[in-house]
Amino acid sequence: MTSRKTAIAMFVAIAVAGSVFVSFPTGIARAYPIQHAINVLAAVMLGPGSAVLIAFLTGLVRLITGTGSLLAFPGGMIGAFLAGMLYKHYGKVWLAAVGEAVGTGILASLLAVPYAKILMGTSFTALFFMPAFLVSSVSGALFGCIIAVRLKETKFAHQLKKY
Repeated sequence: MTSRKTAIAMFVAIAVAGSVFVSFPTGIARAYPIQHAINVLAAVMLGPGSAVLIAFLTGLVRLITGTGSLLAFPGGMIGAFLAGMLYKHYGKVWLAAVGEAVGTGILASLLAVPYAKILMGTSFTALFFMPAFLVSSVSGALFGCIIAVRLKETKFAHQLKKY
């Protein structure tokens, strides 16, 4: 169990630190692809529950430190869940990446409209959120897929599967 907790803490730390150092403009917002890469890695190595937990904790730390917004919660958690479920059921890393991109880029951007209206007082449409969510999630999911394929057969990955 300790290895799993350590991996969760490591993934949260990488996602938080990565959001500070790796971002690029996507028109109206900035893309933070490291969170999406971590979602794919966590989905493949730890499963859907841990992936969602990592996305939640990352969003919470970023919100508390002022480096993220409330939109990190639905964005990160929906993508992580879908990535984890697709990988769990089909065992294909590329499907975890697709799950992350669809979950965050499409589903979370649609959910962001009422979520942002209720919690943030905004009145944006889905088309406001979707382009930025898609660019960020697709780029991060591709990066995460490449890394997950490389890490999947390592001793570390096999050790995590025991827990």
